[in-house]
Amino acid sequence: MKDIVALCKRRGFIFPASDIYGGINGFWDYGPLGTELKNNIRDLWWKSMVLTPPLGPDGEPVQIVGLDSAIIQNPKCWEASGHVGGFNDPMVDCKESKKRYRADHVTVLLPKNQDGFWLAFDKDAEEDDINQRLKKLAKGRPQSDYDVKKLDKIPFSDFSKIIGPDAKEPGTLTEPRQFNMMFYTFIGAMGGEENKAYLRPETCAGIFLNFKNVLDSSRVKVPFGIAQIGKAFRNEVTPRNFIFRSREFEQMELEWFCEKEEAPKWFEFWVEQRKKWWDSVGIDLKKCHFLDVPKEDLAHYSDRTIDIEYQFPFSAPEYDELEGIAHRGNFDLTQHQTFSGTKLEYMDPTDNTRRFLPDVIEPSCGLTRAVLAVLSEAYTLDETRPSGVYLNFPPAVAPKKAAILPLTAKEEHVPIAQKLYMELREDYAVDLDIKQNIGKRYARQDEIGTPYCFTVDNDTVSDQTVTVRDRNTMAQERIGLDHVADFLRGKMHKKS
Repeated sequence: MKDIVALCKRRGFIFPASDIYGGINGFWDYGPLGTELKNNIRDLWWKSMVLTPPLGPDGEPVQIVGLDSAIIQNPKCWEASGHVGGFNDPMVDCKESKKRYRADHVTVLLPKNQDGFWLAFDKDAEEDDINQRLKKLAKGRPQSDYDVKKLDKIPFSDFSKIIGPDAKEPGTLTEPRQFNMMFYTFIGAMGGEENKAYLRPETCAGIFLNFKNVLDSSRVKVPFGIAQIGKAFRNEVTPRNFIFRSREFEQMELEWFCEKEEAPKWFEFWVEQRKKWWDSVGIDLKKCHFLDVPKEDLAHYSDRTIDIEYQFPFSAPEYDELEGIAHRGNFDLTQHQTFSGTKLEYMDPTDNTRRFLPDVIEPSCGLTRAVLAVLSEAYTLDETRPSGVYLNFPPAVAPKKAAILPLTAKEEHVPIAQKLYMELREDYAVDLDIKQNIGKRYARQDEIGTPYCFTVDNDTVSDQTVTVRDRNTMAQERIGLDHVADFLRGKMHKKS
């Protein structure tokens, strides 16, 4: 993971926000290549959902429209959705280490014979760290001598026995307190509670708030979907794992409205569609886990949820969440109808006496998490090449589709390369790289994941051909200058 983070900064994918001031925890800036990568993933999702939506069970394209709602909405909407009263995490503080932890992210080892102190570990503790602390604080007792329990399931009366994750003494953890994760601001020049508003903690609310507007203005009928991509904000107490858990992030969400009786069918449909999409952007489904969330762990509004989890470098050999596909019932529309006093029922166009609030299937994924997963999957070590590593992006995802490289800065090489670059840039994101020796330029393009390099050399001057170098195999072949555009076009939808 450290190597991926270092590569991202060195090559201009992702930087710490406010880097020159020492950064700000939980916020990240996307550099030139990171912006292109994120936009490519975003556009591929939008195309698959809105521009060319999949074929439904009847063989016809499903109907999905797009939306872009405001980040700040009327505060009452967050009361209706339950975020004002219930968007809380149980937090504990450690009086010794001065660190704060989510209680449901802390694991406690309890000696089976009740002899000795209980040891707590934060979610990301590695096996070596656990064994080292057992050796130091528990005289090397093996993990098999302990039962495992989550901190939020342990009564506070027993906290005096617990040695916190970064502490050496027991009894330093405070009682869990609820911590609301929404950022707030004030509307207008005056402060005060009456002018308080929130930055949205998720993007789906804007879709539900505009359900009636979309029905009234668009020719849609159930079943149909509304898709949105946008930023959301959560005041995470412990942002971690690079861009995986941050305080400002982007979501790609679809709310699929259907009749209650058909919800199970559409749920399965969207699970399969999302698997296909992740595969199309280069994610190895063998590194994914499809968790059918146990009933006791479901959100209160969910009838069923499947979490698509990926084996990130920081979680391996375990998994962490990439996308959730939830059957939300009609909870959201019911709540907003009740709180707003506005009728949000759908009227069946074939029977105007039949009105109902449709059920919702929600495939929701983090765009920023998608970037991290695609980067992690693409990162490939190869000691045979000068760079020692290359990014195996599918061509459609890669920030740069090709690089145009004049072999030297000679007068006869550069103009041909510039002409080819000008022709290709109308349709593709291409890089014209003139300086340094050719080996170093190949190494740079490998590190940023450029699938193909076209080299202009002396033979190009005489026979109008260029050398094509394949990023993955490093194999080279000659093709005509006039065939380069067609060559790229034929490669754009390959998986790698």
